[in-house]
Amino acid sequence: MRGMLLIPFKSLATAKQRLAEALDQQQRSQLAEAMLRDVMTAAAGVLGRIDVALVTGDGRAQAMAKELGFAVIKDTHNESETAAIEMATAWCEQCGYDTTIVVPADIPLITSDELHRVLDAAPHEGVVFVPAYDRRGSNCILRRPAAIIPLRFGNDSFLPHCEAMKRTGKELIILEMPGIGLDIDNPHELELLVQREGDTHAQRLLRSWGFGKRQVDPWEAAV
Repeated sequence: MRGMLLIPFKSLATAKQRLAEALDQQQRSQLAEAMLRDVMTAAAGVLGRIDVALVTGDGRAQAMAKELGFAVIKDTHNESETAAIEMATAWCEQCGYDTTIVVPADIPLITSDELHRVLDAAPHEGVVFVPAYDRRGSNCILRRPAAIIPLRFGNDSFLPHCEAMKRTGKELIILEMPGIGLDIDNPHELELLVQREGDTHAQRLLRSWGFGKRQVDPWEAAV
């Protein structure tokens, strides 16, 4: 397998607008950087099995990627996650990659072990999906061949991705993972993040701001 792990990231300056009722812009930028660092730390643990590239037009994010030995695929348009991954996938195909893996930059509990499990589960032809904890979003997608289906990201991308894959007749593997499963898009998910065990950059930052009141984590409730 010649694979590329793609991490799309738009901009630190305008990150996470949906968290505006809980965090001001400076805090949102700080949190976005902390989460990106957590995701890249996990991705660094699979270097050697696959290559890793950050897809972004943000200069600071590009510098962070280069520090870890990642490639940078420059997103000069900064339109959307969907457009960025479409561009990056085409780049991967041109460079001879037969496999792409896409993870977002807002899943700070992701671990290298989870990424290794995704790689271990890869079919000869097909996909591996890891859905969000609410099974609405697609938080990790491995595709082989690299563009076996187009990806369309949004609040409810998981089921459409599954339907698109079923139409190909190729293998569809769905894995549930607690780290990859928690993406941070809405204010209530900030509390879910700090309730989980761990000491990630994002968790430390939120705890320093006073987050951490106890409520039920849907992942724990489902176990």
